[in-house]
Amino acid sequence: MLIKSSSDIKESEITPESVYRDRRRFMGLALGAGALAAAPVAVAKPGFVTDSPVRQGPEWLSRRIAEAKASPDPVADELTPYEHVTSYNNFYEFGYDKSDPAKHSGSLKPHPWSVEIAGHAEKTGSVNLEDLLAKVTLQERVYRLRCVEAWSMVIPWVGFELGELLKQFKPTSRAKYVAFTTLMDKEQMPEQASRFSTIDWPYREGLRMDEAMHPLTILAVGLYGKVLPNQNGAPLRLVVPWKYGFKSIKSIVKIEFTEKEPATSWNVRAPNEYGFYANVNPNVDHPRWSQATERRLPSGLFSPNIIDTQMFNGYGDEVAQLYRGMDLRKQF
Repeated sequence: MLIKSSSDIKESEITPESVYRDRRRFMGLALGAGALAAAPVAVAKPGFVTDSPVRQGPEWLSRRIAEAKASPDPVADELTPYEHVTSYNNFYEFGYDKSDPAKHSGSLKPHPWSVEIAGHAEKTGSVNLEDLLAKVTLQERVYRLRCVEAWSMVIPWVGFELGELLKQFKPTSRAKYVAFTTLMDKEQMPEQASRFSTIDWPYREGLRMDEAMHPLTILAVGLYGKVLPNQNGAPLRLVVPWKYGFKSIKSIVKIEFTEKEPATSWNVRAPNEYGFYANVNPNVDHPRWSQATERRLPSGLFSPNIIDTQMFNGYGDEVAQLYRGMDLRKQF
C-alpha cells in the first residue's frame, strides 16, 4: 500500500540538520522571514532533519516519516549529531565494539518486515510493518538516551506512542506485561552464531503494562527525520526515555501480552547488575561503576562533557507516579 501525500518532498528541498538543530533559533528565523512568507517552501515536517548521507528505506516509509509531526516541546538539551548517534551503538548482534553495528549491520534486511502479536489479547497474528503504521500517528520526539554504561545522547526520534498500537489489539484483563523479541537470524545478525556469545539469543525485553501504555513510551521508525538506520534498530525499536538504554529493544519481530513478568536478556544474564525495571537512578550505582554522572556525547579525552544524571533521566514529573510505594533500590 502506497500512502500518498498532497505534495511530494524532494531530497533537495529538505532543510538540513544544521538549520534545524536549535528550535528556538528556527522560530526566530521564521518570525523574521515575514517578507518571504509568500514564497512556497517545501520542508519535511519533523523539526530536525539530517543532511548527512542516509541509506534510503522504502518510499512509503520515507514519505510517512517526512509527514510526521514536529516535536511540540522546546529543546533545552543540545542534540547529539547524527554522525555520533549512528556510529556509537550497542547492538551486540553485530559485534561488541561501539563501531561494530555501523560497520556490520548492512547484512540486516529490514524491509519487508512483519511483527507477531501474541498472548492475552483479542486480536493476535502477524502484521506487516506498512499495515501496522497505517493506523498510527507518526511524530517527532526529542528524548535523552541514557546508557547503563554512563554515557548519554539527545536524539530526535520519529515514531508513535506504543499505547496507541497496543490498544488496537484489545489486550485482556490478564495482560499485565508486554514482552518484546528481537529478530533471530544468524545470517542477518552474525554474532548470534558466535560460539563466544554471552547472550542467550534472541534478545528479549519487557515492560509492565502501565509503562508500555505511558504516552512517553514510543516505537521508533526513524531519527533525524529519516528512516531508522540498521545500527539503531531498524525498522522498529522501542524507546523508553526514563529507563536505561538496554530496555529499548531493537529490530522487534514479536510483541506479546503476558500475565507474568517476562524474562529479559540482561536481567537473566546478570540479575544483580541489570534489573527488570532499569529506571535511570543516580542513587543506585551499578556494581562496577557510579551512576551519579554521565558522559554526554560527543565528548573527548580533554573535553569529556560530564554532567549529573537526573532521576528517571529527567522525566520524573511524568513517570514517578508509576513507582509510588516501590523501593527503587531493591526493584531497580
